[in-house]
Amino acid sequence: MAEETTRTASPRPREGEIPEGVRHHLGTELRGYYAAMLAEEQPATLLDLIAKLEGATSARDARDARDAANFRDGLLTSLPGLRAFAMSLAVNPTVADDLVQETLLKAWRYQAKFQPGTNLQAWLCTILRNQFYTDIRRRKREVEDADGTMAGQMVAPAAQEANSELQKVGQHLAKLPATMREALLLVGAQGLTYEAAAELIGCQVGTVKSRVSRARALLATSLGMGSRHAVG
Repeated sequence: MAEETTRTASPRPREGEIPEGVRHHLGTELRGYYAAMLAEEQPATLLDLIAKLEGATSARDARDARDAANFRDGLLTSLPGLRAFAMSLAVNPTVADDLVQETLLKAWRYQAKFQPGTNLQAWLCTILRNQFYTDIRRRKREVEDADGTMAGQMVAPAAQEANSELQKVGQHLAKLPATMREALLLVGAQGLTYEAAAELIGCQVGTVKSRVSRARALLATSLGMGSRHAVG
């Protein structure tokens, strides 16, 4: 009987891991939060900026107008995901929108470097991420928000303000170090593979796995996800 019990018992999570049921529930919460950010109405300032980019097409002597228009349309399509990624890094909506604006301008300026047929959103996210950490270094600030002062600035998407669960997820996400937060949202919310996330971030796959694992554990604990979600 003891042997049979041993064979049928669910394996315990290894040290540092969270139970499968908790992981599943946390993933559902993260995807819901990310979906709400994607569905949020985009700021008029960013939409207007993209619309005005077409006016600069005529000034580009070597750029075919149709290609430039297609690129601009690609920026418009990528905007919700790009802004959501900016929020995952910057937390503060105003800072995030400034990052997106700078990214759009840089992307337009260097669009000749983009390889058609490749992932435009990943290319844009790389530009945005580099700009974010450049700003961090320039201001000599810590990436980690150790005292949680920025946590209150991470607002739930407007369409979901009445959903207290999403508000709670956003507030606790904001307390994570930016490096963990971006890895968790890329893998746990956007559904990127560890390999794709590592390529975007510019680090080893093992580093991404470690950041996601630690972020999941910290977030699950701060959200109070315990035994009631332990069974998958």
